[in-house]
Amino acid sequence: MKAITVVSTTSQAGKSVLTTAICRILARRGIRVAPFKSVTLSSQSYLTEIGGEMGYAQALQAWAAGISPAVEMNPVLLKPKGDNSFKPFVKGKGGGTISVTDFCSWAENDGWTVVRNCLDQLTAEFDALVCEGAGSVADIHLKRCDLSNMKVARYLNSPTLLVVDIERGGALAQVLGTLELLDSFERGLLRGIVVNKWQGSRVLLQPGLDWLEERTGLPVLGVIPSSEVARSNRETLSPLERHTHRGNNDVTLKVVRLPRMTNFSDFDPLEAEPSVNVKYVSPKQSIGYPDAVILPGTRSTIADLLVLQETGMVEELKDYVSAGGTILGMAGGFQMLGQTVADPEGIEGVEGRYKGLDLVPMKTVITTNKIARQRAVTSAYPQKGLHVVGYEIHRGRTQMADGEEFQPLFDDESLGVVDKYQSVWGTYLHGIFDSGPWRRAWLNRLRQQRGLKALPTGIPSYREQRETLLEDLTELVQENLNLTQILP
Repeated sequence: MKAITVVSTTSQAGKSVLTTAICRILARRGIRVAPFKSVTLSSQSYLTEIGGEMGYAQALQAWAAGISPAVEMNPVLLKPKGDNSFKPFVKGKGGGTISVTDFCSWAENDGWTVVRNCLDQLTAEFDALVCEGAGSVADIHLKRCDLSNMKVARYLNSPTLLVVDIERGGALAQVLGTLELLDSFERGLLRGIVVNKWQGSRVLLQPGLDWLEERTGLPVLGVIPSSEVARSNRETLSPLERHTHRGNNDVTLKVVRLPRMTNFSDFDPLEAEPSVNVKYVSPKQSIGYPDAVILPGTRSTIADLLVLQETGMVEELKDYVSAGGTILGMAGGFQMLGQTVADPEGIEGVEGRYKGLDLVPMKTVITTNKIARQRAVTSAYPQKGLHVVGYEIHRGRTQMADGEEFQPLFDDESLGVVDKYQSVWGTYLHGIFDSGPWRRAWLNRLRQQRGLKALPTGIPSYREQRETLLEDLTELVQENLNLTQILP
């Protein structure tokens, strides 16, 4: 066995979660395994150690396999830009904009060469690959430019699992229709069916499974129950217990869902906090008066800043801070907090110079040079001496005005500031909340303002928590999936 391919009848059927669990199952057996997905369509990316961007889901799968994420595991990442266009990243490097039509032309010609080369490299380096398909395996109109799914399975001659989401309804019809649309060679690669997101007793489902096996000649290798730990967030694919064992939601955070928002995974650690309620609000909605508001990263700072101005949210945010509220800007959101943001060459899509929220005495100029690097720093606020690991990924040169009202957040002064009241925070550091002690210290500042007891700060990093949850996910899948016909 050199590879396993996981495909599905529909999008969002659970391929990514199943792929993640199989990576961990193989790794437990001492097999050097790597995940692979030819093309990922997502606004959520992960920055590798050498500065390449790849899908966050494939990074998670690499961690499940016990290895470091590498762009070869996800050679093509497409970030949606609207109007049926994408920002493509090929082997970690981004450039320009591509339409759906142009992507299909590229995929038919140069795209498969890129994918094939990465497959060859990974199969030479690892004992096994777990390859995830994309969308439906049977979209005939997309087959000519489909770089994932059965094209990969054919190339690797890999046994293939077909996942069906029974929660949607019509699962039996989905399976039969999918098999009808595959050619004989592709159907021959299928080794079994996995029914995902089942709620209820398997006894009730069994007659349908027996009929399906008799009709298709394929065994049903597993029925994965619907569970919080197995549910994947559409953007981040984080197997987190987001809504179980919730406390009193002592602290409410509002994240402004900018039209071009990126790096959703920044907020996974906050969503995993039992006492924190994270809500996403669009620029057209009122923020109300939460404990804190977060302006996240964005693919185009000025374009999203203009949206905030047009909807009136800029004034609402300024009034909120004036009334004693706390605001945190991250990357592009940090740039918006300044006096001006200028993009003289229109690098991010909007040319010109525009007023920011004027909450921080700084000016930013968007430049062609993109900073993309991992960082390890020591905090000055909200508690001195905390070790924080994260990464920068932004364009722009920011210059702070002289003054004592704002202080550096870290020992590297370029990575962020906070005002003397600790109500206005800004940082270029993504992944800042992964640090358990820093996250808890920041939350305790908010809790203190409400007269609440401080949370303990001596906790593991979110990465350690993620490892525990990956183990829980793997146990859930392993208990309900029979892979003896595929695994050695």
